[in-house]
Formats: sequence, C-alpha cells, structure tokens
Amino acid sequence: QVQLVEPGGGLVQAGGSLRLSCAASGRLVRTNLMGWYRQAPGKQRELVAVTPRIGSTNNADSVKGRFTTSRDSAKNTVYLQMNNLEPEDTMVYYCNAVCETTRGVNPYWGQGTQVTVSS
Repeated sequence: QVQLVEPGGGLVQAGGSLRLSCAASGRLVRTNLMGWYRQAPGKQRELVAVTPRIGSTNNADSVKGRFTTSRDSAKNTVYLQMNNLEPEDTMVYYCNAVCETTRGVNPYWGQGTQVTVSS
C-alpha cells in the first residue's frame, strides 16, 4: 500500500560525503515522522535521525555535526546528507516513515542501502 524507495548509497573514502534519499509513494494521505536508521552485521538497528512533519530533527549523538536530515513533505521525501564519513559509518541504511493512509497510521521501511566507508 505504501512503498519507500531509497536509491543512493555506495562506496566512499573516509572524509568523503554521500547523500541518500527516500521517497514514499502509494495510497498516502500524508507522511508524519520520516527518518533514517542503520544496522551493522550482527548488531541491532540504530537510530540515525528522525524528523517530524513540523518541528526539529532528532539526531543520534554519533552523527551530530556530520549528518543532516531534511525533508520535502510535498514530495513525501526525506534526505540524509552525510559528510566527513568514517569507517564506523559502514552499515546498511534504512529509511523509515510513519504514514497515514485510508487504513490508518503505520510505520513503513525502505529496502535498505549499503554505505561503505574505506579507510
């Protein structure tokens, strides 16, 4: 009913930058919270940042000052600009959106995209 598509990701050297995007589509009334999580092999998925439709973005301490999340609510799209990347940022990044449809409000996940930072 709702799909999150997140192109982007890839391989970058330490200190470099990448930009991820995630667009929600389907039978949407609107998107509420949108954000990013990431997961390393064998570890739990962790929050990167979430941004409400109105209000301030909540960033994880590990990315403050390096990553910036923004959104275009009219396009149901959220972006993650990652600067000064470190090898420890190597993980699969997942887009998450809490979407309102005619059937109610539910969270949805993107398929995930690999980010690899070489030292």
